[in-house]
Amino acid sequence: MEQQSQKNYGTALYTIITVFFFWGFVAASNGIFIPFCKTHFDLTQFESQLVDFTFYGGYFIGSLILYFASQASKIDILNKIGYKKGIIAGLIISAAGALLMIPAVNSASFAFILIAFFVIAIGFSLQQTAANPFVVALGAPQSGTHRLNLAGGVNNFGGLMGPVIVSVVLFGTANDAVPKEIDITSINNLYLILAGLFVAVAIFFALSKLPDVINHDRMESSSKSNWPLIIMLVAFFMMMAADPLVDFTGLSKELFVYSSLAIIVLTLMYVYGNKKENPAQWGAMQYPQLILGMLAIFIYVGVEVTIQSNLGALLNLSEFGGLPESDIKQYISLYWGSMMIGRWTGAISAFNLQKSTKQILTVVVPFIAFGVILVVNHFTGTDIGNMYIYAVSIAVMVVAVFIGQEKPAKTLAIFSTLGVIAMIIGLFTTGDVSVFAFISGGLCCSIMWPSIFALSITGLGKYTSQGSSFLIMMILGGAIIPPVQGFLADTSGIHLSYVVPAIGFAYLIFFAWKVSGVLKKQGYDVEQIASEGGH
Repeated sequence: MEQQSQKNYGTALYTIITVFFFWGFVAASNGIFIPFCKTHFDLTQFESQLVDFTFYGGYFIGSLILYFASQASKIDILNKIGYKKGIIAGLIISAAGALLMIPAVNSASFAFILIAFFVIAIGFSLQQTAANPFVVALGAPQSGTHRLNLAGGVNNFGGLMGPVIVSVVLFGTANDAVPKEIDITSINNLYLILAGLFVAVAIFFALSKLPDVINHDRMESSSKSNWPLIIMLVAFFMMMAADPLVDFTGLSKELFVYSSLAIIVLTLMYVYGNKKENPAQWGAMQYPQLILGMLAIFIYVGVEVTIQSNLGALLNLSEFGGLPESDIKQYISLYWGSMMIGRWTGAISAFNLQKSTKQILTVVVPFIAFGVILVVNHFTGTDIGNMYIYAVSIAVMVVAVFIGQEKPAKTLAIFSTLGVIAMIIGLFTTGDVSVFAFISGGLCCSIMWPSIFALSITGLGKYTSQGSSFLIMMILGGAIIPPVQGFLADTSGIHLSYVVPAIGFAYLIFFAWKVSGVLKKQGYDVEQIASEGGH
């Protein structure tokens, strides 16, 4: 890829990272929007999780369309039109989805709202595919990770602000003398503004003299890697059509929901264990570290999303506070803020600082980020008194960072273990202890994307670009796992359903151990692998 190292593209960089804010803002806002829709449309917990299903499913479908179109034409379509035009096209598609949300909410049709979310996510998929390499190319190669970490930090800030702003738009602030009447049409102005911002950024990009970013890597063809993707697509549609399939076949809904997850996991496991007589026909999927990593990204994203997506229903129970959806914003923002805490802390290692300075910042930065979360919630009139105790979880995370020593496999194993412990504590307790234990899953997830990504693409050689695209497709986990937990919540209770992320964290412990052995057999020193930039 051509690197733009001779010019200062600071303005271009600061403009492009605004799209990272949008991704975080909308994704985190779902944590408020889901329980709101559940109440307004009288949905089951499974049905409410279809918001995440369509949103993250849009990422998967968008990536898949681009991949198969490029394979069929034997031309990297995004590279052909250019990353700049790709981002502009993605922004326009997302703007169309945001505008579509206005008639959708006015129609009071949940299905229409899901379609609007899907269109927004299709645009996000194109933006994300183009924006990440574009950010890397805006300067010297050696500082590419720095820019990605900066963009990731903006993404996390969007995740912090999204739940707060959407909650205020829907319900007003805690300082309002009279609570704002719950009216789903109040979301119209927010999405109108969001659409305007999408269009404004797209126009800026179109008029700006930005560098031509071109990827010179040859697109690798791999016919046998297509069928696992097609099978996963079928599993996605099975989840989407669960209700019609029940009506048509007379079989239980449980069968279709759980089968969707099982098909995806078993497909990847089959590819992993299958003897590949013609490795080149499998492309990047010939490498066991990539297959293990695809499943790891699938599970990690699913765990990250499902913890907060089902949190509103948990908080509604009397033993967890009995909170209505208008009062949960501080918990949703704290969850996504926890992602920000971890990633801001992880970003310190990307800078060339003295060891003592890094150590000091590793201790200080997480609590500064926590302070930002408290201040943001305080300004909306939220009582943050019970949030201070969460500093204990942050202190544990800081210790884990030091033990991890910036080594992806070791760090991933430690944080996954903490994730399992946090989920178990949450499952066996109630009240604030349980709630904050579940929320601390955000701290555990915060470092996982760069660690999993780095371990999964090591040794792929000319298939690295293809492998990266397969990993991004596995954001599909955010579409599949939340509805699975939602269905379990409908049948066994929302509290018990948090066994789902516990199992997910357990696999990530296995992945850290297994992939280390795989890479060592291939002659790679796992201790020397550096983490990739966050998503």
